Amino acid sequence: MRLGRVAARVYPLLVVELLLVATVAPGLALLVLLDRSVVVAAGALPVGPALSAALYALHRQPADPADLRPAAAFWRGYRLNALAALRIWAPLVAVLAVVAVSLLHRDAAGVPVWWSGLLVLIAAVATLVAVTALVIASLFVFRPADVLRLAAHFLAARPAVALGTAAVLLAALAVTVLLSEAVLLLLASAFAAALLAVSRPMIAGITERFLEPPGVAVVERP
Repeated sequence: MRLGRVAARVYPLLVVELLLVATVAPGLALLVLLDRSVVVAAGALPVGPALSAALYALHRQPADPADLRPAAAFWRGYRLNALAALRIWAPLVAVLAVVAVSLLHRDAAGVPVWWSGLLVLIAAVATLVAVTALVIASLFVFRPADVLRLAAHFLAARPAVALGTAAVLLAALAVTVLLSEAVLLLLASAFAAALLAVSRPMIAGITERFLEPPGVAVVERP
């Protein structure tokens, strides 16, 4: 029985990991073949919809091990969430690309040290808000502006969500810097599961506020 519970937890992670790698492969090919900042930014775009689909699939796994269908859930989440995920992910990629180019060419552009620190802070806050918004958009149906407002609200109102999400992002950054992007990709489904875990207070709050009362228009992703 214990082995079955372990398998029920590991199997979805493995399947989602394989599908994550498959869906971000076109962007990875661009990153490997070409070394230009614009191409690097374009290559990062598929990560948003893939991560959103992974969040949806892992959140939707049933308790019954005999009813596990992570691949079907992943592709359903990808189809439902791709556009909403890109609306969040594309601006984040653009902001990070501008910040990265500015920092890489700081001396040539004459950017002062204090401005570099401000750029890093902007990138960190933008990433925190965007990733939180991506979790919301992956699981619930809201207007894009409302997704961002909810993300900002819960980051401010639920410090545990903000600290947990920041810890997951810092761990991902550490893996990338100390090891490589390839290692981060191989652990992507585990990081998606960690994002879901630290976002549970936010998910519960949204469910209680918008889904439980009768007659509400906002719904959970089917």
